[in-house]
Amino acid sequence: LLQKKRDALVQEFFSLVHAAIDARKQLNDAAKQAHMALLLAGSFDGPKAVESLSLAVPVVSDVQAEVENVWGTRVPRLRVNLPQGSGTSPLAVGGQTLAAQKAFRNLFQALVQVANTESRLRRIGEEIKKTARRVNALELVVIPGLRVQIRTIQQALDQQEQEDVFRLKRIKRKLDASASKAEG
Repeated sequence: LLQKKRDALVQEFFSLVHAAIDARKQLNDAAKQAHMALLLAGSFDGPKAVESLSLAVPVVSDVQAEVENVWGTRVPRLRVNLPQGSGTSPLAVGGQTLAAQKAFRNLFQALVQVANTESRLRRIGEEIKKTARRVNALELVVIPGLRVQIRTIQQALDQQEQEDVFRLKRIKRKLDASASKAEG
């Protein structure tokens, strides 16, 4: 059962590795785009406009932490809903600054995705190690020890059976001898 659990966890781990790599690539792309958009917003709209919009961004208030069960392993998952809108009038802010804000929203979402996949990957990796240690302990220590005990018990039972057979033969000889004396 532990071997099956370990194998299933390894399979889940490798499928998550691909998802984590993709999430990292998306994070890197989103970071590059956000950085470029921030530079463009600063040069077109001015640093004061970018700073004022950054102060007007609504705070993330809807964060939910869920726990999933993957083969007995509790894995956390964050769900974050970003508030829509910039908190300011679009007429008061330049287009490049709004594009930068959108790029940073995408960066935030990519960051949450990476956090989810990598925390899941880490937890499953830890569980694989723990399960592998248990399997190795069973295969290398417990099962051989039980086999030695079984062999020892089997030898003791065989020896006891031979002694019982010998004892029964001796008792039969004595009974036969006493019966022949009684007849003769």
